[in-house]
Amino acid sequence: MKPYHKYVGLDVHKERNEVAIAESSGEVRLYGSISNDLHALEKLVVKLRGEHVVLHFVYEAGPCGFVIQRRLQQLGEDCLVVAPSLIPRKSGDRVKTDRRDATMLARLHRAGELTGIHVPDPRDEAIRDLVRARTDAVTDRRDNRHRLKAFLLRHGYKYSGKSSWTPAHLRYLRELVLADPAHKVVLEEYLLAITQATERIERLETHLATLAATWRMKPVVDALQGLRGVQLLTAVALAAELGDLSRFRHPRQLMAFLGLVPSEYSSGGTRRQGSITKAGNAHARWFLVEAAQHYRLPPKVSKELAPRQENLPARLREISWKAQVRLHKKYWSMTMRGKRVQTIQVAVARELVGFVWATARQVLPTLPEPVKN
Repeated sequence: MKPYHKYVGLDVHKERNEVAIAESSGEVRLYGSISNDLHALEKLVVKLRGEHVVLHFVYEAGPCGFVIQRRLQQLGEDCLVVAPSLIPRKSGDRVKTDRRDATMLARLHRAGELTGIHVPDPRDEAIRDLVRARTDAVTDRRDNRHRLKAFLLRHGYKYSGKSSWTPAHLRYLRELVLADPAHKVVLEEYLLAITQATERIERLETHLATLAATWRMKPVVDALQGLRGVQLLTAVALAAELGDLSRFRHPRQLMAFLGLVPSEYSSGGTRRQGSITKAGNAHARWFLVEAAQHYRLPPKVSKELAPRQENLPARLREISWKAQVRLHKKYWSMTMRGKRVQTIQVAVARELVGFVWATARQVLPTLPEPVKN
């Protein structure tokens, strides 16, 4: 007998999941609501299974992560995770409920209208979480620094040195004598928060370097460090956020994935382009824009870059040098045309993506460990 397909739409939430089923033909029907735990999911799979029945699950990516997809994969079932921004929606549809969402997912999956996202390997996701934890620590330190400087400025204290947060600046802050004891408490608490955030950043960076040494993406991380402006942290962040770049057939696809391509609204003979789309992975995009700033300097294999390139193949060193020459020329040609610095950095980051893609495809990560039941 031919296999009979059932398309199961899940609207996933913290406590409950709504379930809808679209069979090979006929209307989509609501199955009901189940608890958001793996035991309830396994019971659902057992009830829906049958002889010659093939199940196809689908749900939206969200705060509940990939636990459901991985468990269904362990059970031998097909599961698609889709990005909410890529789900087709009617412009006139103004009613949104959990049941309608589950029904819509099942119907669109049966019609083949949904595009799945890349589900990272559990180890890759763990490294990515570590990188993002380090970014959170940097954000906390920056916010506390801003709060402290705003507090002091509000009470008439302004540091006259050249640079902030240097040893001289920190010494100035610790030696400040404020008239009111309450203000002294505020100053000490802000300094303590900044110190703790700095120590947290250092701890996370140490753990990151240790764990990246045994990661399956280490060959890619080493190769990416051959590019100017890409040191260990940036290389690990790009590898963790982007995964295996062999799934992108062309660098333009990767540029679009990172949201670095200009938005466009064209009709007939009119073509209008706007700012970049900022779609896709914002964390990786931020690291790339930061790395692009290094290409304002003339091409050079510096004393910091030379050790990172020492054990790399000649082909990777050639890509790195070509990137320096091309991106430095682009940086200054746009500068001479009077472009804004932010526009220049984003444009250089967009072209840097092409060299990241070419570099990563020269080396292959080791295969992930098989999923265990």
